[in-house]
Amino acid sequence: MTKSVLHQIAALESWATTVDRTARTRPARQGLEAKFEREVDPEGLMDPQTRARAVEAKRKAYYLRLALKSAEARRLRRAPGLEETVEG
Repeated sequence: MTKSVLHQIAALESWATTVDRTARTRPARQGLEAKFEREVDPEGLMDPQTRARAVEAKRKAYYLRLALKSAEARRLRRAPGLEETVEG
């Protein structure tokens, strides 16, 4: 077996025994939120409401960009040989 398959098995076994998935993924969600806050307000000068709106826009842009890359990857798998790709 390859390392990749062994890692997938380990991850699946771990998730199979996780009772509270929300609690387990909370640190990652909080970390991403903190990253967005640092990116939109690196000096910490924005008022909380303005920062929250900016973070929301940053989050939406992040997930839209992720969806665009995913769609592009699926398109390229269906039609190999196409050279046009999404930057980023």
